[in-house]
Amino acid sequence: MLEPAVIFLRLVQFAGAMILFGSSLFLIYALPRAGPGSGAQLNWSPRLLGWSAAALLAATLLGLAAQTSVLAGSISEGLKLSSLTAVVSTMALGKAAIVRAVAAGLALSAVLVLRPGRPLFWLCTVLGAIITASLAWMGHGAATEGAGGPVHLTADIVHALAAGVWIGALVVFFGLLRPTTGDAGDHSAVHRALHGFSGVGSGLVAVLVGTGLVNSWFLVGPARISGLWTTPYGQLLLLKLLLFAGMLGLAAANRFRLTPALGAALEDDETRPDALAALRRSLVLETALAFLVLALIAWLGMLAPVSAQ
Repeated sequence: MLEPAVIFLRLVQFAGAMILFGSSLFLIYALPRAGPGSGAQLNWSPRLLGWSAAALLAATLLGLAAQTSVLAGSISEGLKLSSLTAVVSTMALGKAAIVRAVAAGLALSAVLVLRPGRPLFWLCTVLGAIITASLAWMGHGAATEGAGGPVHLTADIVHALAAGVWIGALVVFFGLLRPTTGDAGDHSAVHRALHGFSGVGSGLVAVLVGTGLVNSWFLVGPARISGLWTTPYGQLLLLKLLLFAGMLGLAAANRFRLTPALGAALEDDETRPDALAALRRSLVLETALAFLVLALIAWLGMLAPVSAQ
């Protein structure tokens, strides 16, 4: 009964961390510094960052209690101060949870106190990066022993940060392309942001594939490749790769077909709505696939990897 709750709370932590980090960073590098179309002018940007930090903080604390209960064997034992103290003081996942909780609390406080603008976005980016990096201690990378341990852990951290940049950008694009917001000027800014993100996106794909291969070497290994088809971990990993391939296909369509179509339609009031609608549908689907991938990652972290079976 507790494991589904742990998986769900892991998912919320993954999503909250990556939205906080990636969205804040996107508001800095992809949008104008000031004036129309800037991150400070988006009235929903503080709410996005605030709710991400709040959900992350709540899920981290609840997740720590749930994970402790799983380790202790029951909820009553897991909620004892002695059990929680033992996990926080002696286990890496407990220490990482405290780091996430403190950083999320600071980010939430910053959103409530500071006005929307680059100082707030930079602070949330730094705190979000710390939180996102700490997610590696929730996975198998932190458990790898020997000389390969630091390599695996580093690959996990870089993998999570790259995923956060991508997912955060998708969430902001979704907000920018809502049917209830924007005029022709705003759409021009969106087009410039999409065009600019294409180069960033290519780099992210390379990083994700490279670090994913490193992780697979440790979690599967060439000698156990058949375990991809015969173990629950392997089957979920294959499903994750299939969803990731779908994201790549949609990202390619956005870059090479839908973004140029929007650029061509900016001066045409008749074709612009259709171009925006097509791009919006593609981004919604890509974002949905991204969160399904996060759900699978949350689940995979609770299973023994192929290399351990």
